[in-house]
Amino acid sequence: MYEQASHSLLNEILVELKPEIGNLRLRHFYTRLGANFYAIHSLFHLLYGDRPDFKEQMVSLVDTLALRYIERAPALRKSDLARERDYNWFLSQKWVGMALYCDRFSEDLKGLRKKLPYLQDLGVNMVHVMPMLDCPPDNSDGGYAVRDFYRIDPRFGTTADVAALASTLKKRDMLLALDVVVNHTSNEHEWAQRARRGEKKYQDYYFVFDDRETPDIFEETMPEIFPATAPGNFTWDEEMGKWVMTVFNNYQWDLNYRNPAVLIEMIDIILFWANQGADILRLDAVAFLWKKMGSVCQNEREAHLLLQLMKDCCQVTAPGVLFIAEAIVAPGEISKYFGEDAINAKECEIAYNATFMALLWDAVATKNAAVLGHGVKNLPSKLERATWLNYVRCHDDIGLGFDDSDIRLAGYDPAQHRRFVLDYFTGRFAGSVARGLPFGENPKTGDARISGSLASLVGLETALENQDEAAIEAAIRTIVLLHSMILSFGGIPLLYYGDAIGTLNSLEYLADPAKAADNRWMHRSHFNWSKAEKRHQSGTVEQRIFSALKRLIALRKETTAFADFDNRQLLAVDNPNLLTFSRTDPQNSRNRVLVIGNFNTEPQTLPVSALSTHGFFLQGSMRNLCSGEQIAEESGAIIIPALSFYWLSD
Repeated sequence: MYEQASHSLLNEILVELKPEIGNLRLRHFYTRLGANFYAIHSLFHLLYGDRPDFKEQMVSLVDTLALRYIERAPALRKSDLARERDYNWFLSQKWVGMALYCDRFSEDLKGLRKKLPYLQDLGVNMVHVMPMLDCPPDNSDGGYAVRDFYRIDPRFGTTADVAALASTLKKRDMLLALDVVVNHTSNEHEWAQRARRGEKKYQDYYFVFDDRETPDIFEETMPEIFPATAPGNFTWDEEMGKWVMTVFNNYQWDLNYRNPAVLIEMIDIILFWANQGADILRLDAVAFLWKKMGSVCQNEREAHLLLQLMKDCCQVTAPGVLFIAEAIVAPGEISKYFGEDAINAKECEIAYNATFMALLWDAVATKNAAVLGHGVKNLPSKLERATWLNYVRCHDDIGLGFDDSDIRLAGYDPAQHRRFVLDYFTGRFAGSVARGLPFGENPKTGDARISGSLASLVGLETALENQDEAAIEAAIRTIVLLHSMILSFGGIPLLYYGDAIGTLNSLEYLADPAKAADNRWMHRSHFNWSKAEKRHQSGTVEQRIFSALKRLIALRKETTAFADFDNRQLLAVDNPNLLTFSRTDPQNSRNRVLVIGNFNTEPQTLPVSALSTHGFFLQGSMRNLCSGEQIAEESGAIIIPALSFYWLSD
């Protein structure tokens, strides 16, 4: 869009760029800069237009974009052009991801390259490597307390090893996703150290105060993230002699994005890792980016403006790179991280579908799909060029982040129901087979989240201890059922390392003083490669899970109806134990798949009449894509086995 004031400023900025930039042929850079500059200027002006150094900061921003473009490798520039042409490439059903810790999966980056055949055997072609940047060993928060944003922790390797991994993945038609922690730094970061030494420039990178007056005003409305281990949102720093905002842990200092220099630094960091070959960047804790007194300091409008700026700037320098919004927030807020003011995504192309994840766990506990069905029906819609990241398990705890109204619609009292689900998965509920632990328990309210591996939470650990084959089969069925949902729902399914071989809880973390107080490490164990080898042995638990997931992943990739183009329809059926929805091929509306999941421990019936209402006519039978068998009606209904699912084609 041409707009006189912004383009007049752009002309001035181009004159003032560093000489080494002006001497290069940067046709694609200038084209993208011109196309995006009105938006960049408008957003920057909204956030920082009242500052006397506004123009100076704009020059610094454009300098940053140009210099990172200059260093972008030819192969990456070529990939950018291809993805600009095929701009919906990531909405294809071919992508299946896995999140893993480099050191716990393969020791280091060189080892990870050697382990890629395991991922390809399963069918995974998108690898999210959990944070690997330099962190203090004793206060790392699992890699999210970054000491140096440009340096890989030596335990994993070097920046060159990241680039080598990215190159290897591209040769295998696989994607690399990396983390950028945008909300905070370690208190050992150079910026924090210089702030401690009294440098005003770097104190302005954070929220620092001489006394408690302003922090106390913030505390009136800010919730506590880790009330048990890190109460409050401010920490007294003795060396600096000031209070500093620390929303997560006392060693993680929140960045002050009211300072444009902070934004420019972070954009430079984002583009640096884009230039190492990352296809996708996961932006951590984006809901917390803007702090405002009198608010909860989450999901502020300015946080969205910052993300739009980051996206527009990345579109100039590295347009082939996607953003994931790590925003585990209320259902009504999640979709806003795609971007509210445009048809197409203007912030992050991908967002975690945390609500769907939590709803799936509710269905496991209740043995029905009542809350799940209402929750799915009320999930916020996404934008056209955006997609969900659907997952059963991740590195983090499980929060019960679904809406109270959906619980009521299912016939439950919200407070009592959440307590039941928490008690069920932490073994406090009579008859529960789950082996989880409460995480972040708030002694004031009793609220908590849930830690534990997928296999242990669905009862596999208990079943193996009891040598109960029926219970083992039920646990395996539940694992496969849950994955069948994320593979067919619409979006990119993200598996968690270890889940495909039934990894149980591990207590090894208790021997490490730096981890012992954080029970999330019970589901962040070292990958057991001896156990993984059992996936080749017929009849083992590992083989039964791995082979089932491998087949489902292969089928997903072949089923064009599973591409994500707003082509899912939830079907209302008169059975609260079933989740039923259809997926339609965006290129051929006659090509449809009916997905039915039975979360009950008994077989369930689905009347054929309920399907015909939605345009599905059995004509004797439907083909189950997963088995190739014909599923025929019995007495006017389809029978869905216990803890099972169908992908049916009519």
